[in-house]
Parts: sequence; structure tokens; C-alpha cells
Amino acid sequence: MILTTTDVIQGTTVEAYLGIVTAEVVYGSNALRDFFAGLRDVIGGRTGSYERVFERGQRDAIQELERRALKLGADAVIGIEIDTGTINIDQSGALLLITATGTAVKLR
Repeated sequence: MILTTTDVIQGTTVEAYLGIVTAEVVYGSNALRDFFAGLRDVIGGRTGSYERVFERGQRDAIQELERRALKLGADAVIGIEIDTGTINIDQSGALLLITATGTAVKLR
């Protein structure tokens, strides 16, 4: 399976467009991680714990995108975009949302 952010794959021809595929990954907030992230806001610096969450989430979203494309009989997913966001639950927390979207294609 070829996964790419480009809309073409050099040396190949798209035989059929199988449709848009999406994958969503949602992670709950963590009180300890939030506490240390808050300290980073005060003293400055990167928040490694959240960076790792987003890194893992992007990896999981791409794996799910590939799985869904395979179910359609795709050889590749082109034009992949990854978006991140939050879903506010209440004053006490939020969920982290990572979405991957692309076009499943059959190659010649």
C-alpha cells in the first residue's frame, strides 16, 4: 500500500478512484499530563508528553486510513491530509482529535 500526501504517484497511473477514506482518533485528556503542560506554559519550553500523544495519534490515524482503504480494494491512498483539534467536554477537560483523510485509488 502506497500512502502519500501528493495527488500523483510517479511512474504509475490511477486506474480507478475508489472514494474518500477517513480515519479519526480521539484521546482523552490526562490530569497529570495537563499539570505538567501547564507548568511548561509558565516556564516555557516544549510539552513532550503532548507531542508524543499527537505523534502516536497521527500514526494510529494513518494505520486506520490504510486499513479502511484496503477494505475498498485500494493499492494506494493519495492526497492524505492530517488535521488535529480538540473537543471541549466541559471546564475540566477536552478530547484530542486527530483526523486523516485521503483518496483511495486502484493503480494500473
